[in-house]
Amino acid sequence: MTPIKLIDSRPLSARNSARRIKRGDTLYLLKSGCQWRMLPREFGKWNTVYRYFKRWRTAGVWAQMMEALRQGERRRQGRQEEPSAGSVDSQSIKTATQPTEVGFDGGKQVKGRKRHILVDTLGLVIAVVVTAANTDDRVGFMLLLTRYFMGGVQRLRKLWVDGGYQAEWLAQWVKDLKHTHKITVEVTGHEGKGFQVVPWRWAVERTFAWLLNDRRHSRDYERLTTNSEALIQLSMIRLLLKRLA
Repeated sequence: MTPIKLIDSRPLSARNSARRIKRGDTLYLLKSGCQWRMLPREFGKWNTVYRYFKRWRTAGVWAQMMEALRQGERRRQGRQEEPSAGSVDSQSIKTATQPTEVGFDGGKQVKGRKRHILVDTLGLVIAVVVTAANTDDRVGFMLLLTRYFMGGVQRLRKLWVDGGYQAEWLAQWVKDLKHTHKITVEVTGHEGKGFQVVPWRWAVERTFAWLLNDRRHSRDYERLTTNSEALIQLSMIRLLLKRLA
């Protein structure tokens, strides 16, 4: 696991602002659901906090931190750092304002955005993509795997999805994605009426429930989808820090 280096050569006041972020101001925003401008004064100027949040998002720090903590949690549970299997699902969510990349999900009757996540069998987020709500689940699936394998990960072999991802062309696309090994996609679902725990895929449903424990995720308040993705990564960072403390 590569250590994350957060070296800051800026003046002392700027470095103090960065320390405030580590101390929990962005996590406060997540849990309380408040606006950036309404952050308590104890955390410093809101625009300084947001500037560091944006800078670390652009540099990929939040994604790296989530990955490092996820690997640490998997090692703690006696597993290999990278999973061999996982689940994919999406969640349509309303937007609080009228930002960019907004659409209407006809199936869920929701105008807003759609969160696509890939999780391991423990429910820990591996990759996240946020799109307009009218984006097809299968397109979101392709965006997720493309982003995940940009890191050169080789171990993933099996994915569980629901019926919304069923398509021969998508299964073939996944098989052709990696030349070193094949990845299989298994469609799982429940039979009959009423609530049922779907084998393996229940983990991703639980992850969405974890995210909604942070009030900031009750709707999508962000103007940019990249900010939405970073805040989901921060929610997982908060959860993993509590487990590894």
